[in-house]
Amino acid sequence: MNTAIEVRDLTRRHKSATALDAVSVSLEAGVIHGLLGRNGAGKTSLMSIASGQDWPTSGQVSVFGERPHENEHVLPRICFVREDQRYIEDSLARHAFAAAAMAFPNWDQDLADRLIEDFRVPARTRIKKMSRGQRSAVAVIIGIASRADLTFFDEPYMGLDAVARQLFYDRLLEDYAEHPRTIVLSSHLIDEVAHLIENVVLIDQGRIMLAEPVDSLRGRAVTLIGAADTVRELADFRQVLHTESLGRLTRTTVLGALEEHEQQRARARGVEVLPVSLQQLIVHLTSGTVGADPAGHEATTTTTTPLRTIDSEVAS
Repeated sequence: MNTAIEVRDLTRRHKSATALDAVSVSLEAGVIHGLLGRNGAGKTSLMSIASGQDWPTSGQVSVFGERPHENEHVLPRICFVREDQRYIEDSLARHAFAAAAMAFPNWDQDLADRLIEDFRVPARTRIKKMSRGQRSAVAVIIGIASRADLTFFDEPYMGLDAVARQLFYDRLLEDYAEHPRTIVLSSHLIDEVAHLIENVVLIDQGRIMLAEPVDSLRGRAVTLIGAADTVRELADFRQVLHTESLGRLTRTTVLGALEEHEQQRARARGVEVLPVSLQQLIVHLTSGTVGADPAGHEATTTTTTPLRTIDSEVAS
């Protein structure tokens, strides 16, 4: 596996908080990675350090095998665009694109021109006077047209409306298919980006909870809906992520897919087995605690024990 980013025991402390706590993770080159997590989980801190824009308190980070900070061989290969992207005072969009063209060796002006038309970026409005959506369009155009070997999208598309976000997803996928590179996509809109990402990196409270291909997460959890006793029996020996009562019925989400014989037993006893979407899985894993199980047992705490964690991979 060719590695684009290698992080080992990375810690970033601020005066009042720890943004990253001994993080270790490897991101494969030529893959679209989804960096997922709640607000304040540490996503921006991780991307800022990996792109050489911030310094770690301790630990190591390498990009394409080299330390990125103040490295003239690595930094031109990295594009980092974010929601609060800053531009030169009183600049127009064309000024931002011209600066990007000088900064990124793989910049494609023809692609940029097509995207400018697609996103209807105004030519004569200064960026600081643009709407939030228009500023977001400028940022995502730079991110796509840069064709940088490593591109970080720190939710710059959040200002786009639903139609424009879909346009961003479509254009990004189209260009990625023709010009593969490493992309790290940070997002709260997990269901929207689920079809884009190939690998999930989940970060919570400054620590990596999991880093796995999306395909391996499919079926990782299921939701059981039925009579409380039957659901409890089927959920036995599994980690309960969430449970709630619905009148006489119980709805319980558990880690671990059901075996075929368990599915047959569930159907025979009137229990509905539903798949859990990526977003539902992430929400459950980062929600802290879950309620009591159908039998009234004490509430359980969401942990990463059943998951293939990065820390265990490093140890091995």
